[in-house]
Amino acid sequence: MPLYAPPTEFPHLPAANPGLLAAVVRGEARLTPEQALDLFRSMPLTALGRWADARCRAIHGGSIRTYVIDRNVNYTNVCNARCTFCAFRRDGDEHDAYTLEPSQILEKIGELVAIGGTQVLMQGGMNPALPLDWYVRLLRSIKERFPRVHVHAFSPPEFIEFVHFFDPPGSTLEEKLRWVMVRLRDAGLDSIPGGGGEIFAPAVRRKIGLGKCDAEAWLTTMYVAHTLGMFTSATMMFGHIEGHADRVHHMRLVREWQDRALAEESDATSPRGHYVSFISWPFQRENTPLGRVKDWLSRPEDSGEFPGDAVARLDGSGDPKAHAEFGRRVRMSGSTDYLRTQALSRLFLDNVYSIGASWVTMGPHVGQVALLHGANDMGSVMMEENVVSAAGTTYCLDEAVLCRLIRGAGFTPAQRDNVYDVLRIHDGPDSPDLRVTDWSRHRTKRLHVERKAAGVPLTVTAAES
Repeated sequence: MPLYAPPTEFPHLPAANPGLLAAVVRGEARLTPEQALDLFRSMPLTALGRWADARCRAIHGGSIRTYVIDRNVNYTNVCNARCTFCAFRRDGDEHDAYTLEPSQILEKIGELVAIGGTQVLMQGGMNPALPLDWYVRLLRSIKERFPRVHVHAFSPPEFIEFVHFFDPPGSTLEEKLRWVMVRLRDAGLDSIPGGGGEIFAPAVRRKIGLGKCDAEAWLTTMYVAHTLGMFTSATMMFGHIEGHADRVHHMRLVREWQDRALAEESDATSPRGHYVSFISWPFQRENTPLGRVKDWLSRPEDSGEFPGDAVARLDGSGDPKAHAEFGRRVRMSGSTDYLRTQALSRLFLDNVYSIGASWVTMGPHVGQVALLHGANDMGSVMMEENVVSAAGTTYCLDEAVLCRLIRGAGFTPAQRDNVYDVLRIHDGPDSPDLRVTDWSRHRTKRLHVERKAAGVPLTVTAAES
């Protein structure tokens, strides 16, 4: 395998230079952070979307767009972090605090397998009551009962708390993470999701992610996973107190650490991994502390530059004292801002294979339009989701609807696995969407309804586990 070399930057060229952008589309040039910020702020959405779509077609072709059948199992909502954007977490003594029993998790995976699912996504709160053995036994039981199900679980903030909770041996964070990660991998963990990315810039992260790991720890966790041969995702949550430059800085760090992973992968004798996807989505404010912060320009005295933009720097060095209202005003993201951000991620992240459309937060039809703004993947059949829905977003789609959305955007839908290998192309009359005869009745069906079994509590609190 030839050694990896990133594309060349041309900082002297204007961001909107057609020759530069054409070279970016071909993978022969790389945008600088300054050029990326300029494109985001000044290029019309239609033009930005066309360039992002061209880049997507250069990588993925113009015929197939994908999705995965998985299930998001949030195994506990007990969490010692105090993220101001979260409506899901509980301290552990509330009536609705819970930790699922392993038998309940296995039941959920069984329901997933019954509809053709191939992957379980497990993420939860950072629950200090759960010992390492709880996770090891859970993973082993999943693999014993469902050996072909890919276990995509435990985001970087969870791993950092595992290090704090379990006190593993090692003199560095990398060594401690590797000790824990190897044991979970050997028990059945296949890959790590990119949850908890939020925004990496310290000024923002300290405001919204109280108790959550910093960017260096998040990125180090993923690096360790890559050295162990795992493929991971990266995420970004925007549309709150951050500035536009913070978004570019966040992508820049993903790109830089991906360069490192790909360079080491090309020079390694043992299997190595890297980021296979990037998914970004806007903050959902309902039921969250951050959601109670006033919108920018909601008061007559609000004027001038948005506080987040006044603080943000492309190198992440923003000073929170640069604006008196920083952290006290939010700038929510709508569909246009979302599509601009996603399109930019496709152009800027030249070394990340997949860009996912966030229909879970933006709704099915914005997710469909995202397929024409750089996204190649519609993500998951949302059999169950509890974190975003706790903040007021309740979209839930099955396989037939996802296929219909992809086909309606002008592509052929295809089911894929965790590393984006195609499992099934739906190009015939037996395709899930083409078998539906009455969409008005079909859309009223639910894949999953959470319920209590008679006489058996659905969950237990941390204190009871």
